[in-house]
Parts: sequence; C-alpha cells; structure tokens
Amino acid sequence: MIRNNRERPLQTEGVKTLLGNPRKAIIKLSIPMIVAMSVQTIYSFVDAIWVSGLGPDALSAVGFFFPFFFMIIALSTGLGVGGGAAISRRLGAQDKPGADNVAAHSMVMLLIASISVTLPFFFLAGEIFARMGAGRVAPLAATYARVMFLGTIIIFFAHVTSALLRAEGDVRRAMYAMIGGAGLNIILDPIFIYTLHLGVAGAAWASIISMSVSSSMLFYWVCIKHDTYVAIRLRGFRFSRNIIGDILRVGLPASIMQITMAFSVFLLNLIAVRVAGTDGVAVFTTGWRVAMFASLPLLGMATAVVSVSGAAFGAREFNKLDTAHLYALKAGIIIELLVASITFIFAGTITSLFTMTKEAARISDDLIVFLRTMCVYYPAAALGILSSAVFQGIGKGIYSLIVTMVRTIVLVAPLAYLLSIHMNMKLPGIWWGIVAGNTIGGVIAFTWARYTIRRIKNINKNNEAT
Repeated sequence: MIRNNRERPLQTEGVKTLLGNPRKAIIKLSIPMIVAMSVQTIYSFVDAIWVSGLGPDALSAVGFFFPFFFMIIALSTGLGVGGGAAISRRLGAQDKPGADNVAAHSMVMLLIASISVTLPFFFLAGEIFARMGAGRVAPLAATYARVMFLGTIIIFFAHVTSALLRAEGDVRRAMYAMIGGAGLNIILDPIFIYTLHLGVAGAAWASIISMSVSSSMLFYWVCIKHDTYVAIRLRGFRFSRNIIGDILRVGLPASIMQITMAFSVFLLNLIAVRVAGTDGVAVFTTGWRVAMFASLPLLGMATAVVSVSGAAFGAREFNKLDTAHLYALKAGIIIELLVASITFIFAGTITSLFTMTKEAARISDDLIVFLRTMCVYYPAAALGILSSAVFQGIGKGIYSLIVTMVRTIVLVAPLAYLLSIHMNMKLPGIWWGIVAGNTIGGVIAFTWARYTIRRIKNINKNNEAT
C-alpha cells in the first residue's frame, strides 16, 4: 500500500464538493450512501431467509456469533469514522500531507486491531460458545465463526477504506463497493449453502468472498490506480501520538456508541418478553427492522454531515458548519415526515409481509400499532442522529457518545419500563417509551450542538477581533 510519487490533481470533484456549498454537499454525498445502505439492508433480510431454510440450529449458530460480529462491525466502523473525520478536518485546513498521514495511520491501526480480534477468537471459538451455553449447537457456531473471523481484516479494510473515500467526498465509489459486495452475497448464499452443501459455513464463506470482492475494488482504487486525492504512504511510516489521539477521540466513542445502542435494544427485548412473552419480542424485533430501514435516510445523511462539518471546521468556515447542521436537520425532518406518512398509511400492508403464516398472524394487530407509533419517532430521530454527526465531524466524539447514552440508556429503556409495566400500558408503553426517550434525547443533542457551534463562532470572532 505504498504510493508512488506521481502528481495528483489539486482537487478531485469529491474534494471540491466537500469544500463547496454545504447544502449541495450534503445532498450529493448523502444519496449514494442511502442507496448503498438500503441494498445492504435488503441483503441482510435475504441472508436471514436463506439461513432459516437450514433449520433452527443454523439460525441459533448464527445468533450465537452475532455479538462478536457486532463487535467487529463496531470497531471497524468506529475506526473508519475516526479516521475519516480527521481527514476531512485536514482537507478543510488545506493540509493534504496531514490527511495522507491520517490515512496511513488508519491502515496500520486497522491491521493491528483486526489481528488482535482474529487470533484469540479463532482458536478459542469452540470453547467460547460452549461456555455461552450453545450446547449441541456449539460446534456449528464455531465452524461459522472461524470462517467469519478469518475475514476480520477484510471487514476492517472495507469499512475503514470506504470511510476514507467518503472523507474526501468520493461517496460514489464507496457506494459501488458496498452494493457490489451485498449484491454478490445475495447470489452466492444459495450456491454455497445449498448447491455446494456447505450449510451454515457456506453462508459465512459467501459473506467473506463477497466482502473480499468489495475490498479488492477498494484496494485497486486506493492502492493501485492511485486516483484518490488522499494518498496512503507507508514508506518511512512512524506513529504520531497526536494523530492516534485525533482518530481515537472520535473512533473510540463511535464504537462504544454502537455497542450502547445494541445494549439498549437488548434491554427493550427483556422488557417486551416480560410484558407479552415471546410474542412481544417477535413484534419488537420485526417492527424494529422496519424502523431501522425507515431511518436509513438519516444514517446516510449522517455520513455526509460528518465529512462536511469536519471540512468546514478544519477550514475555520464556521458559518458553513452552522449551515450544514441546520440544513441537514431540515432535510432530514422533511424526509422522515414523508417516510412516517407512508408507513402510517401502509402499516397494514407492511405488516402482512411479515405475518403470512397462521402462527405469525396473531401478532398482526400489535405490529400495526408499533409501526404507526414509530411514525412519531422518525422525524424526532433526525435531531439526535444528525447532531451527533456534527460532534463527530468537529472531533468531539465524546459529546456524541454522551448524547447517545443519554438517549438510549438513560431515557429510552427506563421510560419504556415505566410506561409498559408501572403504568400498565403493556406493549404500547414500550413503543411510546422509545418515542419519548428519543425525542427528549434528540432535543438535548440539538440544543448542545447549537450551543457548541455558537460558542465556536464566538471564540473565532473574538480571536479575529484581537
């Protein structure tokens, strides 16, 4: 991954977009990521369907591996967000050598992190699952896990390199890599699982091969074709404590944020099973998939906000930072109001997709109530998600972590418990707890973000005056 010394364009189209009009940049950088995330979400649905055909043991084996897979995704995504935000700030400051150095650090750090995760878990997989209570499923879970752990470095490389491309405004190629991998996985799943009779291990091999193709595309663009703006140069590489700190200040909180959100979902599952048994869990897990799909526009916009706000902060163009935050919020709320309206109207139709069997039909009414209640959540979620993205962009990752923990752990779970059990609202109490917690948390995040931006602008104004 050593770069040659050929001349590069002063600015690529992506960098020009990133440093230009923040409104246009957010729209232009958001759309490809929304498309890519949508395709990946569809793949996750299809993958679950193919694995379910192998029976409950296969589903259980994949389920036992899920916490470890989530850990890998959280760490790799966090490292990518941290490195990407640091690059955007340096691009805004016209510090290309600094951006190149951050990219090199990100590559070395992903290598160290992926090896640290792979080695212990690969060799101890069987014992770990046995201790987790997997029982007869432990060997099957270990087989699936070992294949996936072999691909840890591929997962890290794909997530981090995609983030580096987004950091310089090159979201189109990041989208191509994500869509290519997800599309190939959809094709390979039935071939490896059923045609080649590899069973649950086939699902793992299909995932790793697909991610390898995505990573190969990224490797070609970044390390062979050399047509990205930011260069990765490892010759003479030396660790810089300042750069490591800059990456981890955003990356580590971003990783913990994802784990915190997963823990919040776990708590809500516990509340649902206490209130309505396994049917309550079925309603929540099914409905939450729909809610996550409905939130994809916000997640796609958040990736753009991190890059645009980082570049504006690095360039000390704080009015652009202000504009980017407010414009993203306005666009996000309008889009989610549209999504909420469609979901509310077609809640029954959406529910029918998940309740085709007689056994599943008994949760239909509860699922419709969930989908319609969540319509209040969607526009409110924009306040929290997009304000957190601004914090990440300006290097205040700990602020983003704090508001996420307040929203998910301090507010959502306790309010859901209070409304559903103590106020005897049953399942609707959980749904309204999610809405209320996210709304209050979103307002807190928005208020803190506005205060932070105003404070940055005032400090800059005072410095210019003196």
